[in-house]
Amino acid sequence: MPAVPADPTVVHPMPDQPRVVLLKPLVTSPLIEVGDFSYYDDPDDPTAFETRNVLYHYGPEKLVIGKFCALGEGVRFIMNGANHRMDGPSTFPFPIMGGSWADHFDLITALPGRGDTVVGNDVWFGYRAMVMPGVRIGHGAVIASGSVVVDDVPDYGIVGGNPARLIRSRFGDEDIARLLAVAWWDWPAPYITEHIRTIMSGSIEDLEAAAPESQ
Repeated sequence: MPAVPADPTVVHPMPDQPRVVLLKPLVTSPLIEVGDFSYYDDPDDPTAFETRNVLYHYGPEKLVIGKFCALGEGVRFIMNGANHRMDGPSTFPFPIMGGSWADHFDLITALPGRGDTVVGNDVWFGYRAMVMPGVRIGHGAVIASGSVVVDDVPDYGIVGGNPARLIRSRFGDEDIARLLAVAWWDWPAPYITEHIRTIMSGSIEDLEAAAPESQ
């Protein structure tokens, strides 16, 4: 009997664990893009991810999350809308209070954006990690619990702290290049299903040997 891949289109992949949701079928904002099987785990209300975990998202910058990412409880993405002016005497955003103050809204809209926030594939976020605007996180990275990520994270880097700093790399440079070349997250779902054990616990050599011939 052929192995059947998991379904990336269901919101709750574990019906007896409603705290876990797949984000791709959940999100509705055109400013959020999520790859297959990336999930969020929260015992309170994981289905409110767009409003509770992606904050100050007024656009036009996007939040892009790759495939097979694991987001622990309370992970939050701070978007560019949280930015305040710091080049004058006050950082207070007067125009949003309305009245004639709104005539000065250009003082807010003229703020420079920091670009899209982009998360690679197979990234693990620990409990209550926070990602600041415009950060780019590489494939295979690990973000420690409670981290505040203010700078880009390299592929397969482990970062932690506030502000987050590189603790170590999961692999050497040569092995990272090999893993990026294999890019198992882009394999067809049936092929991933067939090689789950290799992807989870095999060596890099095993993963290379298992890669589809078309790669």
